[in-house]
Parts: sequence; C-alpha cells; structure tokens
Amino acid sequence: MTAPAGVTRDPWGVPTVRAGSLDDLAWAQGRVTAVDRAWQLEVERWRSEATLAAHVGAAGLSWDDFAARARLDDTARRCHDSLDPATRRWVAAYVAGVREGLAEGAARSPELQALGLPRGGHGGWQPWTPLGVFLVHHVLFGSLGTTVWRGHLLRSFGPRLGPDLATALGLGPPDGSNAVAVTGSRTASGLPLVAGDPHRVLERPGVYQQVHLVVDGPEALDVVGLAFPGVPGVAHFGHTGTVAWAVTNAMAVHQDLYRERLRRDGDRLQALGPDGWEPAEAATVQLAVRDGEPVTVETVETARGPVVVPSWAADDGAEEPEALSLRAPSRVDAALGFEALPLLLRARTAGDVEAALASWVEPVNSVLVADTAGDVRQLVAGRVPDRAAVNRWHPVPAWDRAHAWRGTHPPAAGLRVSDAAPWDGVAVTANDARPDVAPYGTVFAPPHRAARLRTLIGDRTGLRADDLAELLVDTVSSPATGLLDVLRLVPAPEACTPAARLRTELLSWDRRMAADSHGAGAFAAWRSAVVRRVLDLPLLAPLHSPAGVPEVLAPWLSPVERVGSALARLLDVLPRHGVDVDALVHGALADAASAPAPAWGTTHRLRTVHSLDGTPWAETVDRPADGLPLDGDTDCVLATASLPGLTDLCLRGPVARYVWDLADRDASRWVVPLGADGVPGPHAEDQTPLWARGSLVPVPSARPEETP
Repeated sequence: MTAPAGVTRDPWGVPTVRAGSLDDLAWAQGRVTAVDRAWQLEVERWRSEATLAAHVGAAGLSWDDFAARARLDDTARRCHDSLDPATRRWVAAYVAGVREGLAEGAARSPELQALGLPRGGHGGWQPWTPLGVFLVHHVLFGSLGTTVWRGHLLRSFGPRLGPDLATALGLGPPDGSNAVAVTGSRTASGLPLVAGDPHRVLERPGVYQQVHLVVDGPEALDVVGLAFPGVPGVAHFGHTGTVAWAVTNAMAVHQDLYRERLRRDGDRLQALGPDGWEPAEAATVQLAVRDGEPVTVETVETARGPVVVPSWAADDGAEEPEALSLRAPSRVDAALGFEALPLLLRARTAGDVEAALASWVEPVNSVLVADTAGDVRQLVAGRVPDRAAVNRWHPVPAWDRAHAWRGTHPPAAGLRVSDAAPWDGVAVTANDARPDVAPYGTVFAPPHRAARLRTLIGDRTGLRADDLAELLVDTVSSPATGLLDVLRLVPAPEACTPAARLRTELLSWDRRMAADSHGAGAFAAWRSAVVRRVLDLPLLAPLHSPAGVPEVLAPWLSPVERVGSALARLLDVLPRHGVDVDALVHGALADAASAPAPAWGTTHRLRTVHSLDGTPWAETVDRPADGLPLDGDTDCVLATASLPGLTDLCLRGPVARYVWDLADRDASRWVVPLGADGVPGPHAEDQTPLWARGSLVPVPSARPEETP
C-alpha cells in the first residue's frame, strides 16, 4: 500500500491519518480509503444508485431492482439535505478525498482492471453517497426479511397452523454479535475494559476498515476504530483515548411492511389508505445491464413508503394481489443520525458518547461505553416508531388506521453499570432480550450466549485485555444440549448398530464445536440429517412453494435456513401436529451413521463472499484464506455460522474482534478476518490466521512508531 501525505502505516498496514482540522481529517480519511478500498467503494456506490448491473451484468439486476424500488439514492439525498451545515461540510470533505484518491486506488484494483474500469468512476461520487453506502449496509439489516417470511408463513399455512409455525419458525436466524464491558473493580488496572465482535456476512474485502484518526492543533483528537469504507468517522466501535464504545444489534423492529391495495384511475395510481383511495407516486426507472438489454421498472411510493414487493398474494382470500410498502424512520424523518459521527470522534467521556448518540436514527443499536473516570453505561441508540404491536410481526393492512405510526418511542434511558447487584461490575449484550430492548423487538437471540459470557466471567477479578479476548472465542454450544436432551429421551436404537454407536458418541461429547473435534463433526452431521427429514415432512410442504418476492429477499425465505435455525423449537411444536419426533430422530441417526463423521473443521471452513460472485469475473478474485478450518458454530459465543442441512461452510461470522483498554489504549487489541488492505498484497490476508485462532494485534500507538 502507498502512503499519501498525512498517512503512515503500522506493521499490519493499518493507516494512521493525520490532519490539522476535523474537515481535513475527513478528506484524508476519504483519500486513504479510496486508495485502499477503491473496488469496495465503487461497488457500494453502484448499489446505492441502483447501477450495479450496469457494471457487472445481469447478476446485479436483482439488487438494482430492489434499490430502485426502495428509493435508496433518493433517501440518501433527503437525509443529506437535512444535515446541519457543519456535518454536511464534513461529509463533503470526505467525498472530496474519495474523489482525489480513486484514480490511484482504481489502478491498484484487480476487479476494476478486470471490468475495464482502470480509472474508476470517481466522478460519480456525490455529496450524499456516504449516506447511500450506509443505507446499503443496513436496509436489509433490520426486520424487513423476517417480516416478509412471517407473512409468507401465515398465508401459506392459514389460521390453523400459521400462528403456531410462525412462532416456531418466524423468529429467524439470530445475529451472533457480542459485547462485554467490565468495571474497574474487575480489572487488573482498576479501569474498565470493553470488548466485542460484530457479526455479518464474511465479505471480501472485509466490511470494516481499521483506522487511526488524528487531528493535531486546536481540534486535537486521537481515535482508533473500525469504519465502514465509504462512511467518514467510526460509527460503531472506537476508542478516543479517554472513552471507548462497543455496539451490538439491539434487534428492535424499526421498519414496517404495509399491505397495499393499488388501482389505476386513468393515468393516475391510487392506494387504499385509512380515509379511502389516495394518490400514490409512480415513476419509471430504466436499469442498465452490462452486455444486456436495459430493464424498465415502475417504482411506486404510497403515503406509507416505497413499494418494495410489487406483487404479494394476500392471506385473507382477496382475489387481487397486493403490494408491500416499506416504512422506515430514515425516509419518514429524512435522517440517519450522521450528526453523531463527528461528535463521537470528539467524545471524551461516557456522557459525551451518550449525548452524541441521542441523534442516532437507524439501525437501533445496543451500546456499551466506558471512560477513564470509570463510568460504564449501557445505552440503546436509535428511533423506534410508536405503533400497534402487531406491526412488528407481519405485514399489516395500509387501509386500517390502527396500524398507522403515532410518532417515536421516547429514547430508553441509559443505564449505569455498577459494582453492586444486579450488574456486579459486568455488562453483556448479545442480541438478547434484555429489559432495555425487549419492548421494541420480536426476534432476539436465545439467552445462551449472554449467559455463557457471564458464566465465563463469573466472579473473576484482575481481568486483562487477553482475558476478555479469550471469552469471545469460546466454542461451547449450549443449544446443542437441548437437541441432545431430545436424543436422550428417545428410545435407543438397537444395540451394536451404527446408529446406536453414534448415539453413544453424541451423548458423551463435550459440546465444544472445536475444529479438531470428531464429536462436533458427528453432532453436525446428525443435526443436518434431522433438518433434512423435517424439511421432507408433508406438513411443511407449503414452505417450499414460491414466495413471490424479489430475489434479493430470498435468503430470508430459505426453508432450510429457517428450519435449521429453529430446529429445537420445531421439535417441541411438531408433536402437536401429529409428527412422530421419535421417528425423525431415529431416521436421522441412521442417516448420519451411514458414513463416519470427520472432524468438524474438515467441513466447517471459511467461505468469503465477493461482489463479483455469480458474474463472469468471479474467477479473477483471489481467495487464499477460503477453506481455512474454523472453530465455533452458529450457537457458540464464537458464532462462525453454518447452515445445518445445507452446508457446514461458514459465510457469516465475526467481521472484527477487539478489546478496548481504558487504562492504556496502547494495550488495546483488535483483528479482522482478512487484512487492512483491499487488494492482494502483504496486508490483504495477514490477519486471517490470527483471527481464526483467536489472537489479536496491537492497535496503532497513540505515540506512533509507524512505518511509511
């Protein structure tokens, strides 16, 4: 990697960006990001503008169709226009830096070279593009997909089975993120520690960029953190020297889907609202397709929001198909919360972070924050609409006034983490249903990860950064115990048969999903066999019927993924509907015992996702880390997710891991799955082995000894 003026590199290639003012820092951050991550920046811009297919061909068309219908670019413009002047100027400086660096970055990018775009498309970066990039990362991060899935269950199974199966299957695959904060009474230094590991799809290049941002002079600041390439500052994870914070998904439902009935009245489009037929906005968008004919899409927006599912078979027997519109605070309020980003860089105390996040909009986050005064807080940041509770569960009729939004829930008060009960000096957020977030959501992770983290900490004192890092790579699978309890209660197979030997092996296994564990491999094989047998049940045949939704939503409507993530709940529900669970378990034992199970890491391997997958240029992507055996599994603290019944490969997992030390920031540690650079070279993959084995690297020093 090269080092533009004002940029030095640590031994891992992480840039330290220096400037004399906050705006100049934004410019320099934008420039170095363009040099390091040109391909990533351009792809996210194309996605926000619904022009992906114009550059990569028909493989990008499903996303473009969704982005155009959801009006992502227009929402980004609206949110940008509502920014206060200082924040707008700061974002503009970042965009100017990106434009300055993209030509150099494009010359380094194998992807842009392969596509014949050696100079990049830097002229396309608009003042609002960073907001569009942020929307791309988060529009499907909320509840949209699960809400569509629940609606599909209700219309497929009807009133008799629908609610029961929606409860069992409709909770969705859990996020796997963790965050832990401990007060000074628990640490060796006497000051807090904060640690965490956000989980997302394991993209190539990585979704987060390690950065060190320094302003010298009157606006002095010195921040290490993880940035979204294309977005200035550090939104989710940072350490300013005197205060540090960690974020997990609060699992709040801030998006609603409305069932819309549309009709034509001459050349006008109308939607049925609470007061009768009302005007709807319609426009025609032409989507360019590389090496193909352009595709024309009609976009529609009602008083609720943009129509994202143009044809939806109603579950109430209506003859005419409906549509589904998306209502989200970012579009309703023309705000994303970008005003918080420069304030976070300037934050010096836990109170400063809490004040900065008061302007946060979406997604809704759980935040742990600690400072050098020993103040530790647990916050909820973001806007949750006030409306009927049923809105959070499935698509609701737009014409029923009972489902209209009534404003925004008052922000949840921040909680002080104390050394007394019930905190006992420890705060944990793991996407679980805690009292501060439970009123706002429907889909929460089971409590086992949070409980496991608390158990691992126990009454320990004298904790150091390495101790918290070790917590995050624990491989015990608590939910496996529930499935094995089912196995234990089922009559044993005939003695001395392969199925009987497998049952004995499973019941004696230590529940650790370690890569070298044959017991973990046997458990995974049996679990997948159960999933496949459940999927073959005639009772669940409607799951396999086409859902009739845009292709981009297909991952949220995958029967195998939904059954695999809800297996324990299903095995509890199915007997009420005449299913012989004993026979399922016995059959799965026989299936899994037909061949010896390898060690878990033989099949549980890293598989990164690249934006050229599915295109003619996919083979040009260098993937040296793919195939690396991994510890952990979906339900471990080390949530390297697999898809039981489909694949043991890990496509989703911790996209970063970090420990913030408030006593000495130089003692803080972090790691990402690949590396700091976005192109092949010495720092593209150098952190992967460390990430896989649970090791961390030092953050750039506040007293830097970087090399250019």
